[in-house]
Amino acid sequence: MKGPSIHSVAASCPLPITEHSTVQLAHGSGGKMMNDLISNLFLWAFDNPHLNKLNDQAVLDINGTKLAFSTDSFVVDPLFFPGGDIGDLAVNGTLNDIAMSGAKPLFLSAGFILEEGFSLNELKRIVESMQQAASEAGVAIVTGDTKVVDKGKGDKIFINTAGIGLIEHEYQICTSSIQPGDVVLLSGTLADHGITILSQREGLAFETSVQSDTAALHSLVSKMLDAGGASVHALRDPTRGGLAATLNEFAQSSGYGIRIDEKRIPIKPAVAGACEMLGIDPLHVANEGKLVAVVARDKATAVLQAMHNHPFGKDSVMIGDVTKEAPDQVSMQTKLGSWRIVDMLVGEQLPRIC
Repeated sequence: MKGPSIHSVAASCPLPITEHSTVQLAHGSGGKMMNDLISNLFLWAFDNPHLNKLNDQAVLDINGTKLAFSTDSFVVDPLFFPGGDIGDLAVNGTLNDIAMSGAKPLFLSAGFILEEGFSLNELKRIVESMQQAASEAGVAIVTGDTKVVDKGKGDKIFINTAGIGLIEHEYQICTSSIQPGDVVLLSGTLADHGITILSQREGLAFETSVQSDTAALHSLVSKMLDAGGASVHALRDPTRGGLAATLNEFAQSSGYGIRIDEKRIPIKPAVAGACEMLGIDPLHVANEGKLVAVVARDKATAVLQAMHNHPFGKDSVMIGDVTKEAPDQVSMQTKLGSWRIVDMLVGEQLPRIC
């Protein structure tokens, strides 16, 4: 891919205020404000080598056994949506964070914060969904906690899941492994989950069905590692902040530039139409069953073929590459042939997406 030939000019439109004395919705967006909150508060307070890597999980070596450990909380609204619900989302979301290290997920915990008056029938439906998702993934929910808050002090149900996985390989799957010349792979269509949630919230109707892509991706990652081994340099599931946030994290952590081609990025027609109608950039929309991989060029074809042979990777594509040019920056060649900078979201596009 040939990079942009002219220097980028900063936009003149006003940006959202990012200096606040209270927590804002945008602090949970996966964009710049969330990254600032993590960097300026949590990293400062909890400073340690594992946390400072800012991966989706911590990789821990315990007496020669490598484990992946991760936690996530789920506050999605609505609780039930086409393609899933808060239950299977809570299971799959944490499993995917573990899987992005190449680990085999083993165990989960589940913590429930329930609002007084929440329907027990709906709670049963959510718990059954979690059990089914865990069973399909081959993991067990082995411990948990339940708290109830006064009516009006919560919003029906919030769920936290934490997980542990076993790492049986010696590969360094992290942003520090990214090298110039590497290829960027995407496992399928963008923005399905975020647009599904938005459509349910706003009562939008489409000519074709739109549904969440929530899925557990560890078996797909296993096939990719079988095909590419140590050539699989980095993995991430582009949830909050979408593809744009993930690629910017890759670029900033590695110190290299990333170039992508808009024509190669798959988006379902109904999802693309909704984004255009609502003025939403699909690159910023959350996904819950997709991954982004950075792979050495000489193994990219083999890894891509392995992805195509898996049901969760059948629509996988090569969307770009890593370059020494424009370090720390993500740029995209548009469908018209021009280039634009792809930055992280500054404000909050859609709260409570997961």
